[in-house]
Amino acid sequence: MPDNRTPEQIEAEIEAQRAQLADTVDQLTAKLDVKSQARAKVADVKHRATSDDGAPRPEVLAAAGSLLAMALVLVWWRHRS
Repeated sequence: MPDNRTPEQIEAEIEAQRAQLADTVDQLTAKLDVKSQARAKVADVKHRATSDDGAPRPEVLAAAGSLLAMALVLVWWRHRS
C-alpha cells in the first residue's frame, strides 16, 4: 500500500501528535500533583463554607454546633456509665 503523503504532511502529522502527547502528559502531571489537588480542594471547601464577605455560612455553623453537641453528649454519656 503506497503512502501518498508529502513530507510536509508527514511533518504536520508528527507535530500534531507531539502536541497531543504534550497535552496528555500535562493532564497526567496535573492528576498526579497531590499538593495542587489538596490546595484546590481546601480552596473549594473554604469557598463553599464561607459567604461572599468571608463570614462562615449559618448552615456550616449549625452543623459544627450539632457535631459539638453530639460529641459532648457522647462524652457525658460514657462518663456517666
